[in-house]
Amino acid sequence: MQQRSEETRGRILQAAQQLFASSGYDATGVAELCHTAGVSKGAFYHHFPSKQAVFLALLENWLAALDGQMAPLIEGPGSVPEGLVRAASITGMVFQSASGQLPMFLEFWREASHDPLVWQTTVGPFRRYQELFAGIVEKGIAEGSLRPVDPFVASRTIVALALGFILQGVIDPQGAPWDRVTRESFQMLMKGIAL
Repeated sequence: MQQRSEETRGRILQAAQQLFASSGYDATGVAELCHTAGVSKGAFYHHFPSKQAVFLALLENWLAALDGQMAPLIEGPGSVPEGLVRAASITGMVFQSASGQLPMFLEFWREASHDPLVWQTTVGPFRRYQELFAGIVEKGIAEGSLRPVDPFVASRTIVALALGFILQGVIDPQGAPWDRVTRESFQMLMKGIAL
């Protein structure tokens, strides 16, 4: 019973990802989601109280996968700059998961601009990443691998650099070897603040 419930939820999320990316969030209705997922409206509402809840679940799932990939890379052996450069290596996974999903990412950002709940869910991870990277920069300063810089300015720079490359990779996936470019850019950034 539990497995069947999980499968139903997964089909709804898969259908939503497909429809939101192809038709847009506003143009996709619950009836269309149910039809594409092959579920009844009752099954849909058993798993999600609204279309918005499905939308937020997609965002949260993507961010959870990103967190799971990044944490061991940052916390691995070596100095803080080495860990941050290793973390930049996940861009290949990010670009792969984002491949063909530009409309979906634009939908997240567009919805966030006029929906306070989506904005909170979207901006929350950015702020969490800024705090995470500020703590990592502070650790690097304490261990003597980074110059004494403002940790929050450094963390915002790291997040901005990562987001910029993700956006470029989603918009123009063939424009450059984005994983290599991202890694080399992080190496340059680390050289600029490393001791």
